Amino acid sequence: MAASEVVVFANEEKRQLELGGRVGFDSLPDQLVSKSVAQGFCFNILCVGETGIGKSTLMNTLFNTAFENEETSHYEREVQLRPQMYDLQESNVNLKLTIVHTVGFGDQINKEESYKPILEYIDAQFEKYLEEELKIKRCLFNCDDTRIHICLYFIAPTGHSLKSLDLVTMKKLDSKVNIIPVIAKADTVSKTELDKLKIKIMSELVSNGVQIYQFPTEDDAVSEINSSMNTHLPFAVVGSVEDVKVGNKMVKARLYPWGSVQVENENHCDFVKLREMLLRVNMEDLRDQTHARHYELYRRCKLEEMGFKDTDPDSQSFSLQETYEAKRKEFLVDLQHREEEMRQMFVNKVKETEAELKEKEKELHERFEQLKRMHQDEKKNLEEKRRELEEEMNAFNRRKVAAETLMGQSLQGSQPFKKDKDKKN
Repeated sequence: MAASEVVVFANEEKRQLELGGRVGFDSLPDQLVSKSVAQGFCFNILCVGETGIGKSTLMNTLFNTAFENEETSHYEREVQLRPQMYDLQESNVNLKLTIVHTVGFGDQINKEESYKPILEYIDAQFEKYLEEELKIKRCLFNCDDTRIHICLYFIAPTGHSLKSLDLVTMKKLDSKVNIIPVIAKADTVSKTELDKLKIKIMSELVSNGVQIYQFPTEDDAVSEINSSMNTHLPFAVVGSVEDVKVGNKMVKARLYPWGSVQVENENHCDFVKLREMLLRVNMEDLRDQTHARHYELYRRCKLEEMGFKDTDPDSQSFSLQETYEAKRKEFLVDLQHREEEMRQMFVNKVKETEAELKEKEKELHERFEQLKRMHQDEKKNLEEKRRELEEEMNAFNRRKVAAETLMGQSLQGSQPFKKDKDKKN
């Protein structure tokens, strides 16, 4: 048998043995926890919703801090995504938090392409991670992972149904990111209307095939609470950073003339449910879903575009070198084809330009000949007029000479007559 050949017994059954004493690998979970805590965690939230719907306020309430937020107007020409990164610490756990706001979403008259900048941003983060993954010398643990882990889609509390923009956007995003719909400013809708709105929203999402994030129920430790929370979607939330005195304690609430809406009171809104599901129970599952589902789908599509493919057990083994050479030949053939097209296009363009120049030259020559003829005609007319003028001048001079001659003769004839008259006197 050759040294490079390896015999694999795929059907060999694994034997389970008992240890005679403690070995120590039961401390592996503790090692993983220590390593993860030392490295820290990252969590990226995308907030999608109309301007002024309460995205920034909810984020401040969710993390119990005041993030730096720039006020935006309702007159943005296009949708812009504005990421803001923060380093947070709770106990001994460090969290690198990125909050991405969709500035100007839903403010344009034509909203057909409002979702495109969001898709482009999400794909750009996947592409950035894929480029790091394909490097020869890579460092995935220390790389700046900006992939979106959760999209909080803020729904206006109109009390009717979802807007067409909401359905189109969530339908385009559901294969790219985990979506949790939330009804913003839920204190503006009555309890009965809110329950009806939740049922209507979920019905429209199901009928339009929109796949929102469902809290996992496979783990027995969280299956009961997650199953219960899945029935409360979409969450109706209220955000506030103001401390209001209710009874003998200070709570986060919104104060009205008729009373107060307490943010952390589950009878008033679903803020506590959202915080529990998002941060305290399912944050790691959101990160795993992003990597194992959404990123893997993007990665598979990109690698298939590049010519890579998986092999079946019965087919030949996959060769990266052969794939590279095939793609290189394909690229060179395509490059040669494009070069020939550009050369032919250049030749055609030169011919068209030459034809246009010849046509213009012909027009200029005809114009020159026309001007030349006009000049000759004008010159001929001027010569004719000059000749006529000279003839008139000669005739005038002759008449002048004749008149002067006659005048001289008349003067000579009148002089003897004057002398005889003088003698008589």
